[in-house]
Amino acid sequence: MVYTMQNYFEQAKQVWKTESEALAHIREVITKETFNNVIDLLTNNNGRIFISGCGTSGMAAKKIAHTLTCVEKPASYLNPADAIHGGLGVLQKEDILILVSKGGNTEELLPLLEVAKKKAVTVVGVTENKSSAIGKHVNHLLNVSVPEEPDMFNMLATASTLAVIALFDAISIQLMETTGFTKEQFQIIHPGGAVGDRLSHDTN
Repeated sequence: MVYTMQNYFEQAKQVWKTESEALAHIREVITKETFNNVIDLLTNNNGRIFISGCGTSGMAAKKIAHTLTCVEKPASYLNPADAIHGGLGVLQKEDILILVSKGGNTEELLPLLEVAKKKAVTVVGVTENKSSAIGKHVNHLLNVSVPEEPDMFNMLATASTLAVIALFDAISIQLMETTGFTKEQFQIIHPGGAVGDRLSHDTN
């Protein structure tokens, strides 16, 4: 398509349509059993939570770590480059490692998977490829796939990244229920910004 000022906005609407369809598709690919198992795992774990990914998946991993932390499930982003140079010492038994990889064979993440297995760390994989190394060798697999990406090459990780983030938004909100997370807790950990101001004045 030749892009002109006349069709800029029409193309933008098509992007949003494709991305909204990707979000709706999550309901078709994530099973109730797997979702519930991950909720139980994160609710009842006695260890720490680490999340790792590369590139765009790494950006999603950082967002997920922040959201989990905001609901009193402290999570840290584990940089895969630093991890294989001694950083893997942070992983201990009873910890949870979440690996985010669209294709499931990200070379930088495979050593983390191997070490996690040796150290009895529970691994949650997030990938669209069930036949990948991550897809086949994790304790819990969240098989997130989308019908297509909205770019002209069907390659830019946009809709798929939104789907991963939306999945963990749902997980985090469910954890608020299962852990009894309160508005008072939220006010303590989020005193700043518009949210903090709203919490400080909201007595409901």
